[in-house]
Amino acid sequence: MVIEVMNAATIAEWMLAIIEREGCIYQDDVVDHLVRANAELLLMENNYGNQVVGREALTAFRKLTEATVVWVKPDRYWRWRVAEDEPGREARG
Repeated sequence: MVIEVMNAATIAEWMLAIIEREGCIYQDDVVDHLVRANAELLLMENNYGNQVVGREALTAFRKLTEATVVWVKPDRYWRWRVAEDEPGREARG
């Protein structure tokens, strides 16, 4: 049995693979995946007491997707950038 060590790079690659397959990935799904993988070290608690993807994982994901993926803040998910998106990492929807 091979046990993959989950680190920031592997979670970033996993997130990108989900976007490639499904078109988007929700933060809650990433958090659930990390909890199931016993990789809570890649999570952090936000100001509201919720677990969210940690900075190390976000940095690795951003390096992979800087020009191609945007964050939709109101719904808390990442998706492919489209022509209508404004410059920057955040999108309206």
